[in-house]
Amino acid sequence: MWILFAFGSAFFAGVTAILAKCGIRKTDSDVATAVRTVVVLAFSWLMVGVVGSAPQTTSLSGSTWAFLVLSGLATGASWLCYFRALQLGDVNKVVPIDKCSILLTVLLAFFLLGEPVSPLKLAGLAAIAAGTLLMVTKQSCVRCAAGRSWLVYAVLSAVFAAFTSLLGKLGIAGVESNLGTALRTGVVLVMAWMMVLVKGKRTLVRRIPRNELGFILLSGVSTGASWLCYYRALQQGPASVVVPIDKLSILVTVAFSRVVFGERLSRKAAVGLACIVAGTLLML
Repeated sequence: MWILFAFGSAFFAGVTAILAKCGIRKTDSDVATAVRTVVVLAFSWLMVGVVGSAPQTTSLSGSTWAFLVLSGLATGASWLCYFRALQLGDVNKVVPIDKCSILLTVLLAFFLLGEPVSPLKLAGLAAIAAGTLLMVTKQSCVRCAAGRSWLVYAVLSAVFAAFTSLLGKLGIAGVESNLGTALRTGVVLVMAWMMVLVKGKRTLVRRIPRNELGFILLSGVSTGASWLCYYRALQQGPASVVVPIDKLSILVTVAFSRVVFGERLSRKAAVGLACIVAGTLLML
């Protein structure tokens, strides 16, 4: 049964990007991020309730709280950049760059924390880097301006995601994972709505088209469902199998981007996707 939950985690994670893309065609990406985070936060605390780790909140040290807040800020910045990139660019180009956060995480851990990198991990990093370069093909001249914009946001998304992982390694390792996720998501929620207020986009919340609001909320539900399935799979199955299956969500995203948006992979991009998948499996 656990393997079904593992594939469910990958499926919902892959669908999240598609649902989010459908919800930000006319809706501002900052507003969409703020709205969907409400749903994600609810799922986060649902998981905390399931494992019963809420009482641990009162025993957290000041330094742990500091890292939780910093990690939440990094997560919020990553989400804001990611959904902005999705709004401006193609899903099957944005997602591979975002997946590069694993590459940046390993490099930062090596240089800042002194964590060793095995030859197998190096091979995985090289495959992921090569695959990403192959998948991010040059856009047409008509869309070159937008292409530069989505690329910047996608790269920033990966950078902030890597710092989120690094902050977790530095100070949140002792916190129960679901509780840490819930507390960080609370910071993300505050940050996302602050961005909406500071940029004067509060009135845009009421202008979200109903059909897009549905997709935005569903993207939050999909993220929460992915987390629930992932946790359930880890409870019953070996992490060495569950984690690689979950990371294969990129295959789901690319497949749905073809069906929903008509985004086609060139032969070059298809080879790149294969490299990313192979590199991910080597890394894990």
